[in-house]
Amino acid sequence: MDIGYTSAHLRTAAVDAVRAPSLHNTQPWRLRLRGGGIEVLADPARRLPATDPSGWGVRIACGAALFNLRIALAVAGIPARVRLRPDPAEPDLLARLVPDVPRRPTPGEQSLHAAIPRRFSNRMPFWPNPVPADARWRLGEAARAEQCWLELLIGVSAVAAFGEIARGAHRVLERDPAYRSERERWLRQEPAPDGVPASAGGPLSEPQDVLPARGFGGRERAPGRDFEPEPLVGVLGSVGNTAVDQVVAGQALQRVLLTATDAGLSVSMLSQPIEVPTAREQLRLSLGRFGTPQMVLRIGYGQPGRPTPRRAVDEVLDLPVVPA
Repeated sequence: MDIGYTSAHLRTAAVDAVRAPSLHNTQPWRLRLRGGGIEVLADPARRLPATDPSGWGVRIACGAALFNLRIALAVAGIPARVRLRPDPAEPDLLARLVPDVPRRPTPGEQSLHAAIPRRFSNRMPFWPNPVPADARWRLGEAARAEQCWLELLIGVSAVAAFGEIARGAHRVLERDPAYRSERERWLRQEPAPDGVPASAGGPLSEPQDVLPARGFGGRERAPGRDFEPEPLVGVLGSVGNTAVDQVVAGQALQRVLLTATDAGLSVSMLSQPIEVPTAREQLRLSLGRFGTPQMVLRIGYGQPGRPTPRRAVDEVLDLPVVPA
């Protein structure tokens, strides 16, 4: 393909890119058209200093947005070649996409693209229905397709051991007033284009819960609506933990999430054990895996919900100025 991407290509693909998940729904990305290429940049103004001091969460989120861009462009028949961190002099520039050979989208790409507007984090209790083996296999294959791994924790003892690590990390974070204040700033009681709506926050934690909850929403739990006693927990990991590894993990995360959505599954994310370095190392050692855990997923079947709001596409675009 001799010509590059256009403003119209970027605008169309950006509608899907901005549907990616992010810590506290901060949406910490910008999308730029330059020299016929589409670039994904971290937005440092939307980083969470207390929750994400290293910028790990920003890079995971931008990787997820990058995956949505890739799928949107592929479905449009103009797939991309991607270069990660293309310019060391511009550390916020995380990826550059340029047109590859035009082709028809695959059925798999079409299914993933159709799942983008239906994907959302479900923080409510799941039903007791077990996730079947074929669905679990598909999730693992999705991670491997993006050069990452997904370790599924199945069984009471494995989940209980993880729960101890996760609750310990949660207690460490909750002792930090800056962390608690930051979370409150991104909780939305009124309609807003970013942050976590109280309606999507899930019920208050209770002592019998196996896994910790972030604390958004704070709604009382209905009688008999405990969280599942033996949830399916997935730990997504990458080979290393450089900035590039984190962007790669963000792409793998989104492919796993969209694959889960396509399979009719609900997912919520637990990043507390990733945010606390000692807990992350505990988790890595407990898995016996080579590499670095990058995100934890709670997976199951649940009642339908609604995606959280997103900013207008024009707010995240940097387009060339057209001379008058």
